[in-house]
Amino acid sequence: MKIFISADIEGVAGIANWEEARSTSKDYPYFAQQMSREVAAACDGANMAGATEILVKDAHGSGRNIDPSKLPENVKLIRGWSGHPYKMVQGIDESFDAIAFVGYHSYGGSNSNPLAHTMNSSLIDYIKLNGEYLSEFILHSYIATYLGVPVAFLSGDKGLCEDVKKFNKNIVTIPVVEGDGASSISIHPDRSVKLIKDGMKEALKGDLSKNKVRLPEKFNLEIKYNFHGDAYRRSFYPGVVQNSPKTILFETDDYFEIMRATSFLI
Repeated sequence: MKIFISADIEGVAGIANWEEARSTSKDYPYFAQQMSREVAAACDGANMAGATEILVKDAHGSGRNIDPSKLPENVKLIRGWSGHPYKMVQGIDESFDAIAFVGYHSYGGSNSNPLAHTMNSSLIDYIKLNGEYLSEFILHSYIATYLGVPVAFLSGDKGLCEDVKKFNKNIVTIPVVEGDGASSISIHPDRSVKLIKDGMKEALKGDLSKNKVRLPEKFNLEIKYNFHGDAYRRSFYPGVVQNSPKTILFETDDYFEIMRATSFLI
C-alpha cells in the first residue's frame, strides 16, 4: 500500500499565532517539532495499517519544517518547492492508494482558526470555487480526486474537520485545535499524536472506495486580493476576467487548469 501525506503547521495542536508558524520566530522550533511528531504519528498509523511506501510533502512555508529523523525509515520526504502546479501535493500521481492531510487549517475568511487562510494571506482576502470558500484541503484534495486517489484522513482544526465531513463523511478526521476569535483551544500535544496514529490506522483499514468523490463538471474560481493593483495585474492571465477592483474570475472545465492558474494567480 502506497500512501501520500501532505503536512502543514497551522492546524497542529496548540498553535494560536502567526509567530509560531514563522521560522524566524523564537516560538517556531516547538511547533515545527510538533508538526514533525504529528506527521510521524500519521506515518506510524499508516505502517500499522500495512503501508509499504509513504511519501510526505512538507507543505508549510519554506517546505523545510519537518525533522526527517522523527520519521519511520520507509518514508520519503519532499522538502522545498519545485514549482510544480500540484503545490502542497507535489509528487502525487495515480499510483498512490490514498492521501492524508496533517496539520491542515480552515479557509481564508473563516473564524475557525486564528491562522485561517488560503495559500497566501499577505496577498489574498479569500478564494471561492463554484461560489464556496476554498480551503487548501479542497484545492489539493480535488487534484487527488482528479488522479483517482481517495482522501483517507485529515487532522487539523475543528472547523475544517467539520467541513471535511460534509465533503465526504467517510474521511477520518482528527480535530486537535479549535479557533475562538484570535485565540485557540487545543488538546494536549501528546494526545494529538496518539489520536492521529490511531485515526490514520483506522482510515486505511476501511473501504477506501467510499472515500472517492465526483469532481464538478465545471469550475468557477473567484479570487479577492487585498490590494486592487494585484487584481489588475493578474487579470492579464489567459482566461481571467476582472469583475471588481479587487476581484478576478477564471472558468474552466479541467481541474488541472485550476491548479495551473492558481500557481500564477496566488
